[in-house]
This record gives sequence, structure tokens and C-alpha cells, in this order.
Amino acid sequence: MQQGKLIVVSGPSGVGKGTIVKTIVKRREDVVESVSCTTRAPRVGEVHGREYFFLSKEEFARRIDEDDFLEYDEHFGNFYGTPKSFVKEMLKEKHVILEIDVVGALNAKKAFPESVLVMILPPSIDELFRRLTGRGTETLEEVKNRIERIEYELAQKEKYDYVLINDDLEKAIEEFSAIIDNGVSKK
Repeated sequence: MQQGKLIVVSGPSGVGKGTIVKTIVKRREDVVESVSCTTRAPRVGEVHGREYFFLSKEEFARRIDEDDFLEYDEHFGNFYGTPKSFVKEMLKEKHVILEIDVVGALNAKKAFPESVLVMILPPSIDELFRRLTGRGTETLEEVKNRIERIEYELAQKEKYDYVLINDDLEKAIEEFSAIIDNGVSKK
């Protein structure tokens, strides 16, 4: 019997999804973050089962054939996917947060209709631009590409159960926690 909820989180790069999710997981014993599968090689310091489940392309293909992914996609020659078996096992005892892009979120919702979709947005495009350039991890061209993608993401927000504006981090964390406690998927 499923006890927890699957909370699927999306939003533009730089909006604070990772910070919100990691803070909630740290503060709440009843919440765990989903671990995805990938066919890419582990990076230095990454541990199988913590950052990702690292699979061969053959193993990934076998699991696709066995319908063991809520969603999956290919990026830059490697596959990434959310293992259905892992999520279902974790849901027996905890709420599971899956942080994923909009396309993956909508695919996960099709595979797991009772999931709750949460989109996190910035207070403004200007603020998001400031955050992205402020972290200094992307070129100006990459930042502009991320900003251009927002239009597509915003067009999908009506398909989400909740839209949360991250204009104050602590408030956004509290609102997200309340969604976990009270959130119900639109039917």
C-alpha cells in the first residue's frame, strides 16, 4: 500500500529548485529525493545509488523493455530515466520528490497519474537572469538560451497542480512543505 506522495518538481534553471528540494529533504525525515538512472559514466565523487544509478546502455534498454521507467530521455548520447521500481519502493515509507524538466514531468504524470506536479518560477525574468549570471557557471550565451526556454516552460504551467513563486527562499520552502502535506493532484 502506497503511503507517500510522488511530488514532481520542474522550473527554469536557476529558479532554486535544487536548493528548495535539498533543504526539504534535510529538514524532513518523511521525504526522500528520487535517484535517476543514467548511462553516462560517473563523475569524480559520484556514488552509484546516491547521485545516479549508473547503468550500461544494454541494462537501460532492458529496463525500458520491462517498462521500469516513469519517464526517460536521451541527452548528448546518454540516457537518463526515473526508475519506477525505486520510486514505488520509496513511496511505501516516504514522500518522494522528483526534480525533472517539464517534458519529463508531464511524461511522469502520464505514467503515474496520482503524482503531484509543482512548478517553481522566479518572481521575474530579470531576477532569473540576475541569478543565472550571478552563479557564474554558464556563459552569457548559455544564460540567454536558458531564458529563452522559459517561454515554453511557462506555457505548460496550467498542466501543473501547483505553481510556486520563489521570491523568498524560506517562504518557498514552507509553501513546498505544505504542498507535500496537503497536496492533491488535479484529476
